Amino acid sequence: MTAFDGEFDGEFDGRVDGEFDRQVRRLTALGYPALAGLPEEGFTALLEPLRAAAGPGAPPEGGRVPFVLVVTGEVVPIEEVVPLTTLAGRTRPGVVDRHYPEGDLARFTPTVALPNGRAYLLLDVDRGEEFCGAVPREAMAVVADRGRTPLTIEEGLALVVQYPELLATNKCFSLGASRCGDRRVPALWISKGAPKLGWCWEGNPHSWLGMASAGGRA
Repeated sequence: MTAFDGEFDGEFDGRVDGEFDRQVRRLTALGYPALAGLPEEGFTALLEPLRAAAGPGAPPEGGRVPFVLVVTGEVVPIEEVVPLTTLAGRTRPGVVDRHYPEGDLARFTPTVALPNGRAYLLLDVDRGEEFCGAVPREAMAVVADRGRTPLTIEEGLALVVQYPELLATNKCFSLGASRCGDRRVPALWISKGAPKLGWCWEGNPHSWLGMASAGGRA
């Protein structure tokens, strides 16, 4: 398992709208409008109502960011988002682990209430490296006790799309808010120099796998 633990190389400029606009530009540059079947202006209009709730942005610090734009799978399916992810400083596209049989991803649904709409904001996001080595089901209990929420698969991918450097060696993370009724917990880790969407058992700890969480959604 390898990774480039790079620095934030976006275009953060400290303005209230600067980070929101950067994230919109990032999605546009990656081809989200075409994948969504929308013209660029239509895709931008889809996201614009979220601007007021975003607040000021900030570069990643300690595995944490103030907000991330999440475009739902209704707009761009998970299978099409995974190849858009990369590690910082790398170009190899992300992959779905072979242990997800064909059609299996559709079985993983949110265990938390999500905002209505085709896009929303994930707020106060933490990749959860403090939980590296913890049993996933126990980590999720701690997250809940703190009044926070684990992330869905879509939200974890959105985080890596915007901040590739947050997926780093020994600082990968589980996505406990997407489950399918069994003991599997989805996770994002690094394989062959690229992100991989896989899963681990809820009772099996891994020293390199934490539990991502957020303060809320808007």
